[in-house]
Amino acid sequence: MFNKNKKESRTQAEHTAVLEILGPGTPSRLGLTPEEKINILEAQKAYLEGVATLRDLIAPSAMRVNSRYVQIGEYFCRTLFVYTYPRYLHTDWFTPIINMDAIFDVGMFVYPQSSAMVLKNLTKTLAKISSSINVEQEQGRVRNPVLENASANVEALRDALQQGTERLFKFALYITIYGNSLKQLNKNTRRVETLLGSRLIYTKQSVFQAEQGFVSTLPLANDELFITNNLNTSPLSTSFPFVSYELSSNEGILYGINRHNNSLVLFDRFSLENANTVVFGKSGSGKSYAIKLEILRSLMLGSDVLVIDPENEYKYLASAVGGSFLDISLASPYRINPFDLTIAAREEKPADVLREAIINLKGLVRLILGGIGPAEDALVDEALMQTYAACGITAETSWEGKEMPTMSDFERILESTSGAENMAQVFTKYTQGTFAGIFNQPTNIKLDKQLAVFSIRDLEDELRPIGMYIILNYVWNIVRQELKKRILVVDEAWWMMEHEDSAQFLFGIAK
Repeated sequence: MFNKNKKESRTQAEHTAVLEILGPGTPSRLGLTPEEKINILEAQKAYLEGVATLRDLIAPSAMRVNSRYVQIGEYFCRTLFVYTYPRYLHTDWFTPIINMDAIFDVGMFVYPQSSAMVLKNLTKTLAKISSSINVEQEQGRVRNPVLENASANVEALRDALQQGTERLFKFALYITIYGNSLKQLNKNTRRVETLLGSRLIYTKQSVFQAEQGFVSTLPLANDELFITNNLNTSPLSTSFPFVSYELSSNEGILYGINRHNNSLVLFDRFSLENANTVVFGKSGSGKSYAIKLEILRSLMLGSDVLVIDPENEYKYLASAVGGSFLDISLASPYRINPFDLTIAAREEKPADVLREAIINLKGLVRLILGGIGPAEDALVDEALMQTYAACGITAETSWEGKEMPTMSDFERILESTSGAENMAQVFTKYTQGTFAGIFNQPTNIKLDKQLAVFSIRDLEDELRPIGMYIILNYVWNIVRQELKKRILVVDEAWWMMEHEDSAQFLFGIAK
C-alpha cells in the first residue's frame, strides 16, 4: 500500500504521535508493529484530507493583497488604525461607529504597563517640564500655558497612578471596513474617517500592511500591526464597544426595528418586572395598528388577548383569527352581571374575594351616582353586603353553584335602607328605565376563544365609562381564576381616566 522509501522517511516525532493516538500497550493488544501503525496513520491522514471542514466551507476561493486593501472573494476590505486621540475622551465616542450601517470588524488590544516604570518616566518628564518653566521665568518671559497644562496633567496622572486609582495601558484600535466594490469601500472609509475626525480622533490606512491589518481584526487575538497609544484607565474605559442601544431578548415578539442601528426590537413582556405598556400618539400615527400587530404575534405564541374596543376597530381582527366579538350594547344579547363572584383560588379566602368584590362595586356605584359622601358610602357598603346575604352569600359560606344577585336586588335593598332612597331612584333607570337589562341580568358570556373583543361602540356616551368599568371588572375576575399569559388591551383608555373611580380601578389592575 505504501512504498518502502515513504516508510523509511518517517521521523521519530511521527512515531511518537502514532503511539500517542493509539495509546500505550496497543502493540501487545493488537499485535501491530510500529511500522503497521504508521501505515494506519497514513491511511487516516489520507482520509481526513478528503473530508470537507468548516474552514473549507467558509473560506473564500482566493485572497488578493493590494498595498491599500485586501480582496476576499467579491468583497474588498481596508484596515484603519488610530494614531492619535484628543486630550479628553467622552463616553460613547465609539457609538457612531458601532451603529454605522455598514459591514466592519473592530480589533482592540489592551496591553497593561508596569506602574513603577511609568511613574519613573513621568517623574523624569515632570522634572523636564518644571525645568523649562523655571528657565522661562528666570528669563522674564510671559507664562507659557502649554507648559503649565502639561505639568498639571503629568502631575495629576502621576498622583492617580501612585494612589492606584488609575493604570496606564498601551491601546491599539483597528477598524477593518468592507465594501462590495472599491467605490463602496472608499465611501465607507471616508465615513469612518469623518466620524472619528469630528471627535479629533485621527486614523491612517495600513498601507503596505493590508494583510496584517485584516488579520489583526479577525477573532484570533493576534495583533500583527502593534500600533499603540498610551491611555490611562479613565479614557480607555470610554472605548468600551458594546454600547449599542438594543432592546432584544431570546424570546418574545418582534416590535419593530431600532432606527439607530437597524437592530430588531424583540422582547417578551412577560419576562419583565412590569409587563404593562402605555401607547401615546396623535390621531393617525399608527397606535391601533401597532397594537394589532402585537396582538397577532402574541396569539402565535399562545397568549390570550382581551380587548375593550370603543370603536369596533378590532372586529375584523377577531373574525380573521377566529376570536369572539362581543357587542355590549342595549340591543345586543350579551349581558354582564357586575355582581358576579369568582370561585376563590387555593391561596385565597372567600372573605377576601367577597370584600374585594364589594370594594369594586362601590366604585361602580360612585361612578353611576357621580360621587358620594362618607355617609352614603357607609350606606352603600351595608346595602351591598345585605344584597349578597339575601342570596345566601356571606364571608363564611361558599357561593359555588348559587345564583348571583343583580342590580335589581341591590336597588330593592337601597329602597328599604333609611337614607338611601334617593340613591335607589337613580338605579331605577338601570333596572326599569331606559338602560334596563344591559347590566341587570345574569352573565351569558363565555370566553372560550384565544381572542375576545368587547365592543362598546354602540353604548350611549353616558354608559361608556360604566360599561368599560364593568367589563374590566369581569375580565379581572376571569384572569384571577386561572393564571396564564394574558394581554388586556384597553383602547381609548382616556375615557376611563376622566372619572376618578374608573381611573383608580384601571390603575389598580395595572399595579
